[in-house]
Amino acid sequence: MSLRSRFSAKVDKKIVLTGGHAATTALAVYEELTKRTKNKKRWDVYFIGSAYAVEGLKVPTLEATIFSKIGVPFHSIITGRVQRKITFWTIPSLLKIPIGFLHAFYLLFKIKPDIIVSFGGFAAFPVVVMGWVLRIPIIIHEQTASIGRANLLSSPFASLIAVARYQSVKYFPKKNVKVVGNPVLSNVISTPPKQKIGNPPVIYITGGSRGSQPLNKVVKEILKDLLRKYKVIHHTGYFDYPKFIQIRNSLEDDLKERYIVHEIIDPFDIADIYKKSDIIISRAGANTVSEIIITKLPAILIPIPFSYKNEQTKNAQIAKEFGLARVITQDNLSKESLNNEINWVIHNWLNIKKRAINKKSPDLYAAQKLVNFIEQTRL
Repeated sequence: MSLRSRFSAKVDKKIVLTGGHAATTALAVYEELTKRTKNKKRWDVYFIGSAYAVEGLKVPTLEATIFSKIGVPFHSIITGRVQRKITFWTIPSLLKIPIGFLHAFYLLFKIKPDIIVSFGGFAAFPVVVMGWVLRIPIIIHEQTASIGRANLLSSPFASLIAVARYQSVKYFPKKNVKVVGNPVLSNVISTPPKQKIGNPPVIYITGGSRGSQPLNKVVKEILKDLLRKYKVIHHTGYFDYPKFIQIRNSLEDDLKERYIVHEIIDPFDIADIYKKSDIIISRAGANTVSEIIITKLPAILIPIPFSYKNEQTKNAQIAKEFGLARVITQDNLSKESLNNEINWVIHNWLNIKKRAINKKSPDLYAAQKLVNFIEQTRL
């Protein structure tokens, strides 16, 4: 059955997926659930999450866009978040937090799910708490090598805690924790590792689903130099996309042909980008790190310095220890440091590949393991 099609046969059980920054992880779980519908338990899947990625701006989240696109009912929850910086929207956002619990209760009472699987994020926490109130079994999944704030708060309400990395186990009650890896879409898993570098090499630059303005600022400074030597696929995010489209339009034709700009990237299309790419320059989000390790692509990672419990630095360390990543701290990010790292990776590309080629990713069967626990849960 196609991933993009809905179930046509009788549904036995309902499952709610919930979270923020979790579109690709949740999609991989949904994909595995659909694969098992022919001869096993059938699931009707719903997603509860935030419709907008930025407080005060109508920038759609990847979850809202993708799940609606593939036919999974997406229920937008009205709730607030704790912001890292004080803005005009800080107080209104905090005031919406109690509303989130009431709205979560309403949505769960309306859907009547048999199980909730949470992937963390501010939108997931009220769903978990109200699920516990309604005596719905709850599984939470932690994607990072640390712990997210929402998952830390959610853990007392969970029947089972699944983690991607053994480094996360210490943050949770040990009797309820299982290490499963980080679920990754099958088209990424099936992407064959490149055997030789492209001519010219292709660099894929991404700041994650919402982009990275500090990374984009440095990329802008060296973009023309990069394009004289390489092809560049640039995932800018919402805020910087108009600026980089304008830059692309101003380039001479030979450089313009070497530069592809994306505002957002559909998770179903990311495997094709990895097939074209030779090097990744990125933030160190858990899902990106998982995909780097699976595709065996050399990478330069710039972790977000203010991520909760320094999770992105810990994620980056995993890719570094795997032999695939060089790491630049944001304090040391400059056009000189980025250029130096790109030159080093290009020069050592084949050796990097040789070091990692026979290593096995811990995420290859993560979706299957997590869905096994979902099916084994007493409903």
